[in-house]
Amino acid sequence: MNPMSSSLSIKFITVILLTTVLSACGFHLRNEYSVPDEISEFSLTSFDKYNQLTRNVDAQLRLNDIKIVSPSATVPNLHLLNESISETTLSLYQNSKAAEKQLQYKTSYRVTIPGQESQTYSTSVTRSYLSNSNTALAKSVERDLIEDEMSLQAATQIMRQLGRLNNQFDNEEPVSTQTTLSNE
Repeated sequence: MNPMSSSLSIKFITVILLTTVLSACGFHLRNEYSVPDEISEFSLTSFDKYNQLTRNVDAQLRLNDIKIVSPSATVPNLHLLNESISETTLSLYQNSKAAEKQLQYKTSYRVTIPGQESQTYSTSVTRSYLSNSNTALAKSVERDLIEDEMSLQAATQIMRQLGRLNNQFDNEEPVSTQTTLSNE
């Protein structure tokens, strides 16, 4: 037997074995949330249909092959209720100016499934960053980017929650999710 073909067959068997083991343990690719198959279409309503969070959730729904339709009594609905961003000073320079700040992005939303009670959920993303008053313009641009990233993170958390819809409506417990990120 050719040593080259033996090496290829061992590699092939290893790949097949790893694939089988990973699929058997419940491993999923990142950003794959497995929204229940029964939910092939959804209506999306929002407090502001043009804001970044609404656009991010809309994009996430489309990425998960969920058709977005007009609201009706027979279609599940995701209603984005509100969003807020708060800022806290974490540390100070010697001159009493803020050295490190923390942003907290909160949003709440309601999921209504026909024939079931609607459930309200909330999600929170926290992010810290360094502040330097000498580079105020750059820091304001950085803050805008951080807020956009936090909005995207909140949208992905909403999709994860939609992936757990069957379990949550059986237990009827609202869930709050929170993520803390650091940017130093």
